[in-house]
Amino acid sequence: MGKLLSCEFNMDTVCVELKFADGSMLSIDCIAVENEFVKNMYQQSELDYLIYNDPIGYADLILNGDPDEYLKNVTDYSPLD
Repeated sequence: MGKLLSCEFNMDTVCVELKFADGSMLSIDCIAVENEFVKNMYQQSELDYLIYNDPIGYADLILNGDPDEYLKNVTDYSPLD
């Protein structure tokens, strides 16, 4: 992969798509990611925020980061007793 040309969320495919200068493309299936990592609606909301407002940050988190650790740190979830 070469220089990143674009990164955007495609609502038709529900994927974050990265396009590179060498003509290659990477597509991240957001539903599959959510099914793997999301455990409650607060975590869902955090990932949705990234998808719509920072797709490059979302792609970086999924490809290079630790989504479980990220979601644990950014969501404040206290179940009702």
